[in-house]
Amino acid sequence: MASITLRAFAKINLSLRVTDVRPDGFHGVQTILQAIDVFDRVMCTTSRGPFHIQSDTPGVPTDETNLVWKAAALLWEAAGRDGVPRDAMIGLRKQIPMEAGLGGGSSDAAAALIGLRKLWNMRLGDEHLHAIAAKVGSDVPFFFTGGTALGLGRGDEVYPLEQLPRYWVVLAIPPFGVATADAYRWFDENQGRMPFSARLRPHNRFKPRFSYLYAINDLEEPVIHRHPLIGQLKQQLTDRGALMAAMSGSGSTVFGVFGSTSAASRAAGALRTAGVRVITARFLRRVPRRSR
Repeated sequence: MASITLRAFAKINLSLRVTDVRPDGFHGVQTILQAIDVFDRVMCTTSRGPFHIQSDTPGVPTDETNLVWKAAALLWEAAGRDGVPRDAMIGLRKQIPMEAGLGGGSSDAAAALIGLRKLWNMRLGDEHLHAIAAKVGSDVPFFFTGGTALGLGRGDEVYPLEQLPRYWVVLAIPPFGVATADAYRWFDENQGRMPFSARLRPHNRFKPRFSYLYAINDLEEPVIHRHPLIGQLKQQLTDRGALMAAMSGSGSTVFGVFGSTSAASRAAGALRTAGVRVITARFLRRVPRRSR
């Protein structure tokens, strides 16, 4: 039985600007993506019969609604194989929370594409694989490389940027998730007022040598309006010395960036209140895929 285990790393959005609705119905975005060293394990194993997914985490879908399933179906089709995917099983060991703005589902899908291409002995080049990834989901192409990158279009047009130092990051994860569709709907409901981003300012204490790094997230205020805890966590991270703090993606995770492990540890300890999960991580400059 052949088996490949890959690590699927999380991301945070150091900034997220939302632009007009595109002809395909999606909002355009301009976002700075940063990989961090929190990861799921994606195990690709040969298994006779129909393709299937298993997960050790309650609530993770194991049917066609999972992006991993969509990735497998598109890869199978792109290779010119008939029918539905078969002879493989994907096992997911989750550490990245769901509906948290950390890209866990998209990262799992990217890892599955890499693993299944090898498991199924498909002769598809990297460019072809990246094109499939863009069809799977907006963030999926980013997870082939990670590091620091600019995302345009739906987030699927990814351009590497000069890599940031390996800052420490504290993730504060509330006891609820935020569906991406809900966050954008709330954003749309607030159009016609002054744009939220016009009332936000970069955190003036964070002045790295990379001028593009600003903690502005256009989805943040409409989400905080429905979930005030997110705003409270952001303020607590700032009060505890974060160089910058923001909601990641469509939420619900709030992150704070710190210049030292001691500062990050102190902030993490102060945030460990009832119902809030806290994870300390570091920026990644690349995505080391193969699991040990």
